[in-house]
Amino acid sequence: MTEAATMQFHPQPQAGTAKPWAFPAPERGTLPNGLTVLRCNRPGQQVVAVEIHLEAPLDAEPEGLDGVATIMARAFNEGTDKHSAEEFAAELDRCGATLDAHADHPGVRVSLEVPVSRLPKALGLLADALRAPAFADSEIERLVRNRLDEIPHEAANPARRAAKELSRQLFPPTSRMSRPRQGTEETVTAIDSAAVRAFYEKFVRPATATLVVVGDLVGTDLDAVLADTVGAWTGSAGESRPVPPVTADDRGRVVIVDRPGAVQTQLLIGRVGADRHDRVWPAQVLGTYCLGGTLTSRLDRVLREEKGYTYGVRAFGQVLRSAPDGTGAAMLAISGSVDTPNTGPALDDLWKVLRTLAAEGLTDAERDVAVQNLVGVAPLKYEMAASVAATLADQVEQNLPDDFQAQLYRQLAATGTVEATAAVVNAFPEDRLVTVLVGDAAQIEEPVRALGIGEVSVVTG
Repeated sequence: MTEAATMQFHPQPQAGTAKPWAFPAPERGTLPNGLTVLRCNRPGQQVVAVEIHLEAPLDAEPEGLDGVATIMARAFNEGTDKHSAEEFAAELDRCGATLDAHADHPGVRVSLEVPVSRLPKALGLLADALRAPAFADSEIERLVRNRLDEIPHEAANPARRAAKELSRQLFPPTSRMSRPRQGTEETVTAIDSAAVRAFYEKFVRPATATLVVVGDLVGTDLDAVLADTVGAWTGSAGESRPVPPVTADDRGRVVIVDRPGAVQTQLLIGRVGADRHDRVWPAQVLGTYCLGGTLTSRLDRVLREEKGYTYGVRAFGQVLRSAPDGTGAAMLAISGSVDTPNTGPALDDLWKVLRTLAAEGLTDAERDVAVQNLVGVAPLKYEMAASVAATLADQVEQNLPDDFQAQLYRQLAATGTVEATAAVVNAFPEDRLVTVLVGDAAQIEEPVRALGIGEVSVVTG
């Protein structure tokens, strides 16, 4: 009789002792030209990330020229007084660098990533783009055509169409927030190189800009590099702009954007709530995560796992504009898609989740999982220099202190279940939510009306 062979396994690896971690603190300074600089040394990060925040918000765009900030941002890497667009792109390639820019409500962000050995050259190119962008007629015309080509595609995308409609519903027509961030066909068509240059000259200057640089800076004379590059950028001091308060109409109602024949309904449910300056923010983040932040959240557990209506539904808070005087706001929203025949039942169950949450509250287990997911994995989230730089730049444009993110993680860990419950219930009151549905109105209108979750109207897709 042959003895049965046995398999010898290596012992299971055991986790080591957790090392203390905190979001890195930057060193803050100002160059002689007025440019604010935040630097953060991250040993081992050989790819340096640079973020620049330009105080050129969307509500500063001239009337009838919505989208000019976006065209300007895209034109920063389309040539300077030293290089044509093709030459500028080739110089970036030689550095192994990437340069991107976009415009949003708080302002324009320019992002650069480059190996630390090529940082001086890449920062020189960035400085040229900020100091003397070409804004050539042919390049601006091409960027305008590209933007016009994007608009029909955005209109055909259910998620983008829902976001556009929610903004239109929430904010008054006079508010820039009610209109597409990157402009409409009518406003973009009116943009030319003269309009772009006028916007640039009025709002882009070092005195109102902030540069963030993150990476392994040991061995790099950053002061000298900055002085030779962005330090040579000049401009006037600029004038402070009055910032209008954010106002919104979140009376509970339903708007169906009709898409005949759609096999799915895109849903976006939202309202305007507290921003990061409000003391409720940590509890709101935690409670919102419990509601719809991950696959194990309440919304997914019901709508995805139990009912099979959807591949996933998410709840989130997105800062629109943040200000210490209380004039800022965040978009609090629930987003996802469901199959058309089950649109009514899915919305009914979603509202039941909100009502149950208000009546029974979160559980300690839900709170603990959320803290672990939000705080416990933060070191992984910020492994790369780019993620650290982006968060620091977010803090700048939202008028937050440099230690905000580090404090937030401590506050999240200390937030209790009762606090998180109260915050999420206040964030998503069942009678103060604007519901946008992009789908086949002929199939979903009556079932949605029967739910009684607000007045229902239908608009064309």
